[in-house]
Amino acid sequence: MKRITALLPTILVSASLLFAGCGSADNASPKSAQPETKEVNVYTARHYPGIDDAIYKTFTDKTGIKVNIIKASSEELIQRIKTEGAASKADIFFTADAGNLYMAKEAGLLQPIKSAALEKAIPANYRDKDNMWVGLTMRARVLVYAKDRVKPEELSTYEALTEPKWKGRILVRSSNNIYNQSMLAAAIAIHGEEKSKEWAQGIVANMARKPEGGDRDQAKAVAAGIGDVAIMNTYYLGQMLTSKDAEEVKAAQKLGVFFPNQSTTGTHVNISGAGVVKTAPNAANAVKLLEYLAEAEAQRIFAEASVEYPVNPAVEPSALLKQWGSFKPQDINLSKLGENNRRAVQILNEVGWK
Repeated sequence: MKRITALLPTILVSASLLFAGCGSADNASPKSAQPETKEVNVYTARHYPGIDDAIYKTFTDKTGIKVNIIKASSEELIQRIKTEGAASKADIFFTADAGNLYMAKEAGLLQPIKSAALEKAIPANYRDKDNMWVGLTMRARVLVYAKDRVKPEELSTYEALTEPKWKGRILVRSSNNIYNQSMLAAAIAIHGEEKSKEWAQGIVANMARKPEGGDRDQAKAVAAGIGDVAIMNTYYLGQMLTSKDAEEVKAAQKLGVFFPNQSTTGTHVNISGAGVVKTAPNAANAVKLLEYLAEAEAQRIFAEASVEYPVNPAVEPSALLKQWGSFKPQDINLSKLGENNRRAVQILNEVGWK
């Protein structure tokens, strides 16, 4: 009896550990047993509803995962995700320009993406160095010129646009636009701040007018004779050429495309891309959607319908883009566009780029 009494503490401790272990398993099981959701919520600043909706529908047909869309500007979406906090239903933040993706990253709104498929499909230059976002389409910022007033052999580099012969002939949109901020941020990464500031000063000195309107407006102004060369993104001209508006097509047909810096640092490129939101309730589905968007099927739709370049090197550009020829892009990781954005904005303000 004494022996049994002496063993009781050991027996009770062992039993309590056993039941505690069982209790832990029971407490964990409801969470792990929860059925996987069949939806993904995309907060997007892209403005191609017909194109993107068709891609999302195909994804849903293939996977059974419903894609819910919330649309607004990049700034509005970033603020909304911040305001919603842990209660946010956002799974994916999808936007144009690496600079906007960098802002979301710096605000702590994104989480690392772990996907061998994305790493295989998308070159490292078009992915965040910390895997917080991936590029899904690409555009080049080129020189669009008046065919009747400018010969292609007169053009060479972005830097050459600051020469006296181009005074009063250059058209470009406002410095408030992220595309110009990112272009200068790329220049800072390649040439340094001093040379980049000199270039920005030279462009301001050679502008045909104060910046106004978007990239399409710069193209139309060249066609109208207000200036001779516009700095603009390729897809805007491509969309003008394929527009249902006869006047837009007529204007675009007067213009040629030149890829600058082919013998030096390459043409500036940027992306539309996406990241998985840090508080995403459907993070696994979000990664599945991003993987699909990087596959050949979706990349071909992007290339044909929105006249953007595919980021997946296994997919060829559209026939229209092929007509303009191949080109050498700048060889920098696009994370630099966000990292240098603040200084780029300061320089643009300092040189009076309105």
